[in-house]
Amino acid sequence: MSKERKKIDMTTGPIMRNVFLFAIPIILGNVLQQLYTTVDTLIVGKYCGDTSLAAIGTSAQPVEVLLCIFMGIGVGVSILISQYIGAKATEKMRNVCSTSICFVYVCGVLLSIAGYFLAPYLLKLMGVPEDTWNGALIYTRIVFLGTLGNIGYNMNSGILRGMGDSKASLWFLVVSCVTNIILDILFVATFHMDIQGAGIATIVAMYLSWIVSIFYIKKRFPELQFTFLPRKYVGEEMKNILMLGLPIGLNHSLYSFGHMVLQTMVNAQGSVFMAGASVAGRITGIANVAITALSSAATTFSGQNYGAKRIDRLKQGYLRIPFVSGAVTLCFGLLFLTIHRPILGLFSQDTQVLDYASRYVAAILLSQWCYAIFNGIINIANGVGQMRYATIVSIVMLWVVRIPSAYLIMKYIDGTWIMLCYPISFVFGMICMFGYYLFSKRWKAILAGEE
Repeated sequence: MSKERKKIDMTTGPIMRNVFLFAIPIILGNVLQQLYTTVDTLIVGKYCGDTSLAAIGTSAQPVEVLLCIFMGIGVGVSILISQYIGAKATEKMRNVCSTSICFVYVCGVLLSIAGYFLAPYLLKLMGVPEDTWNGALIYTRIVFLGTLGNIGYNMNSGILRGMGDSKASLWFLVVSCVTNIILDILFVATFHMDIQGAGIATIVAMYLSWIVSIFYIKKRFPELQFTFLPRKYVGEEMKNILMLGLPIGLNHSLYSFGHMVLQTMVNAQGSVFMAGASVAGRITGIANVAITALSSAATTFSGQNYGAKRIDRLKQGYLRIPFVSGAVTLCFGLLFLTIHRPILGLFSQDTQVLDYASRYVAAILLSQWCYAIFNGIINIANGVGQMRYATIVSIVMLWVVRIPSAYLIMKYIDGTWIMLCYPISFVFGMICMFGYYLFSKRWKAILAGEE
């Protein structure tokens, strides 16, 4: 297949056909990502026990807080690439790529070092219980050492999505998934390395995916003149990347920090509830796979058509894509709700852990469709460079709605029902993003062709 056929041009052809062609590889990739996270959990649960499960569940939050800024900046790279490809500005695409390579190395190395030494302070801030402390610290430090590979992989995936190539990331994740599963079996099940083995397997898989993605971009898109090591830094493009990506990254980071605050409330319920929440996250994560895929498609669709001045197509897709995302997510949610209990039983045999996990799963799966619509509209706005309103709504949704409602539930009802804060915030966010379409003067100007 030629490289031209690998690209999906969102400026021509049936809108939803292109969106699904773009999204399906990402959905499959997300399933694979969930698969190797799930295998991680299954193997650790079987060979190490519920305390190790709780340690892995709580360790994900501090790593995510620091990584999310850079993942958001990767989205900024994707938006710029999609706008430049729509405008056929090849030289600008090259400059974005070369600048992003410099950024990956500088930030990846610094964050690995900082994260390693900050790990105990972050876990202490989260109130991690004593019985899970050692495992959580080991796992967090190991995963931080994989930061360079993680940022590099996500940045390269953003470049490819902007180019209209969503299939490549699927194959990178196949490599990562197979590597992670093999190393999990080797390190944890065979060598009995416990959480340390699971962490090493995860970062080796991530570095391998990053390296494979570099080879792929160099071969498939020679016009980008992609390199392994930093070669050229363009200040103007770095400014553009940060203008688009930093608000998204800060928003994601604040979101992750908020989840870390929520994790402290989960931790306060004890290690059994922590294990239940960790197990539940595997089910809700799988049911969530369509959201990120269709949201990525929405960003590329919006960016390419905005760059190509195809406002007519933007008008046709700006409602359709979020609503389809909501419908698909609801179908996934209902499916997994009917079969979740046997799946949960694969992770733990503790009845109380399974009861907590089942409660958690039901609350999320019945409301995630609202989040899908909310996220779809946000990514349509991001694609045309309109981040401010979405960022404000996301912050309010988390810090004014979700966290306070979780606290009130814990204080006045029962802390093991704090997951109800999610549907409350999902509905709030969806209503606010409809408000963007209805009342934003800049959005109305874009649809009128005045920007």
